[in-house]
Amino acid sequence: MKRIAFLPTLLTLGNGICGFAAIAYASKITLHGEMQGADVNSLFLWSAGLILAAMVFDALDGYAARLSRSASEFGGQLDSLCDAISFGAAPAFLLLRLGQEWQAHNPNVAKTVAVISAFYLACTILRLARFNTENTPDPSSHKRFKGLPSPAAAGCLASVVVLRSAWPSEWFGFDEARIHGFVKVWAPLGALALALLMVSRLPYPHFTRALLRGRKQFQFVVQALLVLAVVALAPEIAFFLMFWLYALTPPLRYLLQQARRQPVPAHSPGLD
Repeated sequence: MKRIAFLPTLLTLGNGICGFAAIAYASKITLHGEMQGADVNSLFLWSAGLILAAMVFDALDGYAARLSRSASEFGGQLDSLCDAISFGAAPAFLLLRLGQEWQAHNPNVAKTVAVISAFYLACTILRLARFNTENTPDPSSHKRFKGLPSPAAAGCLASVVVLRSAWPSEWFGFDEARIHGFVKVWAPLGALALALLMVSRLPYPHFTRALLRGRKQFQFVVQALLVLAVVALAPEIAFFLMFWLYALTPPLRYLLQQARRQPVPAHSPGLD
């Protein structure tokens, strides 16, 4: 504790501050009242953007700790505390603000969304506590995650908010009302699935470590440029697809593998 790595610690604290700022912006959102739709969308986007910024800080602090060879138990505990704010409390509170859309028409559904938000926060904390007890402080040793990482889960919810608040009118025949209707259903159900995936044992790849370490082949660079081009052309759809494909691919692959392993019923000779 007498010597603390300055840069990794500063980056980790930047993660936590972004999470706090995301909660502050989300707390200003009022879907029923005098607030204009443009103001609501702006606050939603700021809150979601700060969660995404916290993800960047979270990725860089581990990379900085590995480069400076300053990984420590203190850094791991500090990282989890900041993650609990940015990837637990912030997205849960953002989901709670989305639940305001049901408050006037269906209070029971709004209460259900509140319960899901609390469940999401609890699962995030449990996932972070399990990670701390089962992993070493060295970031280079984390090749695969057990369960959906909390930053990716928060990114999924942030991408839903971006889709709701930044969708261009009349893209692909879907107007703003249809997108809002989709988000009203997808956000709570998706958050429930994300919470369960975080506390699962499904393996998830460590994309940040793969991107920031070692030299890449030419094909990888071309693929990265294509992804960046799609993000530049349609960031609302690109972020949504990237985060949710990352979150849902392992469970879908697991279900397919289990279905293939089901024993084939023995053929009954009496039915010939």
